[in-house]
Amino acid sequence: MIEQVELRMEMENANVTAAVFGRYDEHLKVIENQLGVTLVTRNGDLVIMGLEGQAEMARTVVQHLESFYKERQELTQRDVRYIINTVRQGQQSGLKGLAQEVIISTPRGKKVRPKTVGQQHYVRLMREMDLVLSIGPAGTGKTYLAVVMAVRALKAKEVNRLILTRPAVEAGEKLGFLPGDLQDKVDPYLRPLYDSLYDILGLENTQRYLDRHIIEVAPLAYMRGRTLEDAFIILDEAQNTTPEQMKMFLTRLGFGSKAVVTGDITQIDLAKGQTSGLIEAQSVLAGIEGIGFAYLTGADTVRHPLVTEIASAYERAGRLE
Repeated sequence: MIEQVELRMEMENANVTAAVFGRYDEHLKVIENQLGVTLVTRNGDLVIMGLEGQAEMARTVVQHLESFYKERQELTQRDVRYIINTVRQGQQSGLKGLAQEVIISTPRGKKVRPKTVGQQHYVRLMREMDLVLSIGPAGTGKTYLAVVMAVRALKAKEVNRLILTRPAVEAGEKLGFLPGDLQDKVDPYLRPLYDSLYDILGLENTQRYLDRHIIEVAPLAYMRGRTLEDAFIILDEAQNTTPEQMKMFLTRLGFGSKAVVTGDITQIDLAKGQTSGLIEAQSVLAGIEGIGFAYLTGADTVRHPLVTEIASAYERAGRLE
């Protein structure tokens, strides 16, 4: 018979305790709701009451929350929910390194880190492999982390330039009817890539790199016929490439270059019946040495918590569009 237990934890100091508890004890309430335990304070200690298994999980969660705060000096509700889910799944061994890792610091002093174990694996693949394919739903950091790693490689002088590209799939409007020259017509498709660069490098640095052609942001069609050497190349929204476009892109890779291909195979905007180059690439490239595959899931979503719930709801409903 499973018994109710009472576990007592001595909290480290007032700052750590306040961060772990959250504003108005909001973090404790999440732990209670998610794990079915009761948390109270007695004489400065945290007391966990509940069934033995749940109480032990709650203690493990609190210990990791303490470690996260000490490493990062911040703790969000997203962190709390992620740690709870990771401990539930018995995968907490990856949390310690996750709390410590910093990929890059932005000009504003923001430290960019992988926020989930899945993201950490993705970052590791980008460090080790010359070609990485990252596949997962919206909000899992596929594009943002690729741009972070590209900027990191540029600053470390591992590459001489960055090339960011997307297929300009016409989603309801014909390019020819849009105002402006060709660059004006395709810029809206490339805007998310600019947004990532502005966040990581700042507006002025990004513009300087663009003016000097150290960073190039262009539609996929511009890659044809080129060999890209000493570059970090990112193909975003790759689910909207045809097999021919995917092959064209992958064969642009030159000496000293790395490439990252990102996409969400549940959000394909190609014409009905047309095969996605990203889906085909999964089978064609499987098993080739030097190519890594990172599969991110709803657990890696780093947007508003509702994004995870919405994505899960559509998965359960079997909706792929």
